[in-house]
Amino acid sequence: MSTGLGAIETDPSGHAPVATADEPSAQIQLSGLVKSFRGPDGPIRAVRGIDVEITAGETVALLGPNGAGKSTTIDMLLGLLEPDEGSVSVFGRSPSEAVAQGAVGGMLQTGQLIRDLSVRELVAMMASLYPAPLDVEETLELAGVSEIAAQRTNKLSGGQTQRVRLAVALVSDAELLVLDEPTVALDVEGRQAFWGTMRAFAARGKTVVFATHYLEEADAYADRAVLMAHGAIVADGPTTEIRATVGTRTIRADAAQRGRRRTRRAARRQQRRAPRRGSGFALRGL
Repeated sequence: MSTGLGAIETDPSGHAPVATADEPSAQIQLSGLVKSFRGPDGPIRAVRGIDVEITAGETVALLGPNGAGKSTTIDMLLGLLEPDEGSVSVFGRSPSEAVAQGAVGGMLQTGQLIRDLSVRELVAMMASLYPAPLDVEETLELAGVSEIAAQRTNKLSGGQTQRVRLAVALVSDAELLVLDEPTVALDVEGRQAFWGTMRAFAARGKTVVFATHYLEEADAYADRAVLMAHGAIVADGPTTEIRATVGTRTIRADAAQRGRRRTRRAARRQQRRAPRRGSGFALRGL
């Protein structure tokens, strides 16, 4: 089952300890990660020396095709796999310590929801595992499942199941939310609603890391993309730069550059279609 991964230990305030802005550990660090698996023809090198540093409050996409090493990287970030080489630090702690202290919530591709519970009962049960969870009704509303809160989990559609898995991850109110291909079972409308939820969650100052093989998804919803292929990082930067590297007909501009007033004015006129993220604009259909 997709869960917030458990939370028992807390600080005296009742919240999971979170590094402050003054602490050098207020970030996620993946250093020199290497992971291989046994294969019929020898070792399969899933991850080949990954180095990533994520600032608290960022929304970061791990972008790449199937087999790029995204899920393996996420499993090491969550402490579900031990790296063969390298280390992971989550807010200055090991992944297992961060999970135990309630600082991490996860939504994985694998696993099933507990059967024969209503959606509300499941979310309430998960909330009871945390010292300072989100309100259950607030979580149901945030995840967009209030209308199906009385339905049994074994009677849900694929898209509804994904939304409930999201609610289970959100109810922990973790500082870091990790999502592995979260919109695979969703239609276009469901994806839009899902990412609306993620934006609302990130707006609370949370850190979000998600894996996807959709360039448009990373471009639209992440501050930054880490492009992966064959277990290695091939590009890492703002989504505007990654999109330009991959190639597109979309016009992009950096509003921080001087002497670009006409571009900035055009960007402001287009904000409904191309909202501003940091100093960058994406202008479509001009």
